[in-house]
Amino acid sequence: MLKIKTFTFNMFGVNTYLIWNPDTREAAVIDPGMINEDEELQLDNFIESHRLRLTHLINTHMHVDHIFGDLYIKNKYGLDVTACEDDAFLGERAATQCRMFGLPDNMAVVEIDRRLSHGDTIDICGEKVEVLGVPGHSPGSIVLYFPESRWAITGDVLFRGSIGRTDLVGGNHQLLIDGIRNKVFKLPENVTVYPGHGLPTDIGYEQRHNPFV
Repeated sequence: MLKIKTFTFNMFGVNTYLIWNPDTREAAVIDPGMINEDEELQLDNFIESHRLRLTHLINTHMHVDHIFGDLYIKNKYGLDVTACEDDAFLGERAATQCRMFGLPDNMAVVEIDRRLSHGDTIDICGEKVEVLGVPGHSPGSIVLYFPESRWAITGDVLFRGSIGRTDLVGGNHQLLIDGIRNKVFKLPENVTVYPGHGLPTDIGYEQRHNPFV
């Protein structure tokens, strides 16, 4: 079974996930949110100390807090930026997004090199992972479902007791609710949910207790 490590980065408290296969040492980073050298060093030191080999860089969506570290990872480790094609415009507007949140607007464009589509299956560290398209927080929001590991990395689609905001560009509240009910909540109850912010939860708990769905 794969292993997972959570880092919480930047002023928005983004959960950056490092996933690896303990046998092959292949690793994937999901939503790299590092915004300064100290945060970059945290991730690098863990990768080095565990003798990992990064093979994937994946974004659950392209809001700026989840892509701060994309170009650092891409350049240092030689990886493609992988995300849903429907969020390509957000990566192109990285500087504009920064201005929206009162941040310096010198952030470079983040282009998607490998474009995912809803319903794709991709190999991550030796496990076949399902790409569930759940738009609404952003047009290209995805959930990564690891059936063998019994995880769902939900980005900002689903949180413990909450859901993603839908008031940003391309947001759609009803689409998000429908996607959670018809896709995410169809997963087994014992699947652990690793969200883009905050603490983990599980599908069964959210089915029973999430007041927004």
